[in-house]
Amino acid sequence: MIIAIGSDLCNIERIQNSLNRFGEKFERRVFTAIEQAKGNSRPFTKAGTLAKRFAAKEAFSKAVGTGFKRGVFMKDIGVVNARSGAPTLALTGGAAARLAEITPPGHEAVVHLTLTDDHPWAQAFVIIEARPK
Repeated sequence: MIIAIGSDLCNIERIQNSLNRFGEKFERRVFTAIEQAKGNSRPFTKAGTLAKRFAAKEAFSKAVGTGFKRGVFMKDIGVVNARSGAPTLALTGGAAARLAEITPPGHEAVVHLTLTDDHPWAQAFVIIEARPK
């Protein structure tokens, strides 16, 4: 059963402006090491790559109903790739705790994520499914 849905639209140029203004300080504050490495591996589309990940963090925070409050921080939400190559989320800290809170007893949460971009926009959708154990 679906227990939560979240979406976000992020302006790639806004992320580029933050990279220009704050550089690595912005990256370290917002993105996990894996996300930073992915962005750095794509020098011509770095801002778009990071904007999609920024949108995914926002979409997850909306899905769990907290935004970036109640202990849910951006760096607790990391975009990683499954073996298939599909994007998904690796959650730690407050983000993992909040997901556990909203997952019904006797179920496990499965996070589905889709990302897309078309300059100047990056978009993410998160669907959280509860599957019986």
